[in-house]
Amino acid sequence: MDQIFRIHASLGTFWWILLGLFFVIYIILDGADLGAGVFSLLMRDENDRAAIMASMAGTWDANETWLVVAGGVIFGAFPLVYGATFNYLMIPLMFALWGIISRAVAFEFHVHAKSSKRFWGVMFGLGSLVAALFAGMALGATLQGFPMSTTNAQGINAANDPFANTIPHFAGNALTFLTPFSLWTGIGALIAGGLAGTLYLCARFEQTDPIYQKAHRWASIFSYLALGAVVITLLWSYTILPQATAKWTGANAWMWLVLLLAILFSAYRMMSNHSLKNDFAALLWCGAIVVLMWGGMWATNFPYIVPNTWTIGAGANPANDLAILTLFMTGFVPVMIMYNAYQIWVFRKRITRLAGYASH
Repeated sequence: MDQIFRIHASLGTFWWILLGLFFVIYIILDGADLGAGVFSLLMRDENDRAAIMASMAGTWDANETWLVVAGGVIFGAFPLVYGATFNYLMIPLMFALWGIISRAVAFEFHVHAKSSKRFWGVMFGLGSLVAALFAGMALGATLQGFPMSTTNAQGINAANDPFANTIPHFAGNALTFLTPFSLWTGIGALIAGGLAGTLYLCARFEQTDPIYQKAHRWASIFSYLALGAVVITLLWSYTILPQATAKWTGANAWMWLVLLLAILFSAYRMMSNHSLKNDFAALLWCGAIVVLMWGGMWATNFPYIVPNTWTIGAGANPANDLAILTLFMTGFVPVMIMYNAYQIWVFRKRITRLAGYASH
């Protein structure tokens, strides 16, 4: 029995780590796409917006695959968490999904449209904005946790009815997710996306191109906004999130200080490379910041998958189900990573505003 428990704990933690990996890959890859889409709303010339869409035409759909994989992992490895959390986040995830669908449709329609080309270009930008905003709100709401109940949908308690559903589930209302903190994390996601998107465009366009020059200016602005947003988010998190308060100033406080210094060093390297127009290096350092901050957040929440609501062990599937999932699914992870790397290599060449989406 103890051996089964250890196997269950090990496999649950393994899939929790993989889930964090899938999310951070999605944030780095598609976060840049979403940010570039938000930035496209600042373009007055429709050909400029078309060029921004062309810059990601070969990679955007594969980047979004990581979000589908992360959702599949939650469903396959943590089904109770999937059911309760998606109920809690129904509204923000609905709007985020609408944004993702809208920008995908805009991609396909924009290239063929004539009189409605501007409409689909704006839909691409608005879809990116809505997806980033509500995904950020969903993250902030998740960090705060949510109330659960073991009564069934009709409110019958197991003590009164042996057939009552006692599986823990979300017990709040449709707007429980909406808090000042979740609103702020939504705004923070837009700022972070704007930084990643403009750095991405700097890496994709020729340095003499007007789109590059505008993106370069805005990336400098977003870098300072992002730095301020990080400070606000860390202080706010320390104030209202018990898991952050306990760990960041606990016995291992020095480890969190080292992490903070690594984040600040990465931010310095990103900004210095950006000012020197070492665009790809600046983009890589931005990715390093995301990895460090996401890893810090994931470690702060351990052993919870949803802070103060679902632990990894309580939400994970039985050991035999996790073993089957591990056996059949983990082999696809390196294949997907290699495919993404191959795409980035193929589409590495810089472009100009003349490379409209119609040419791809």
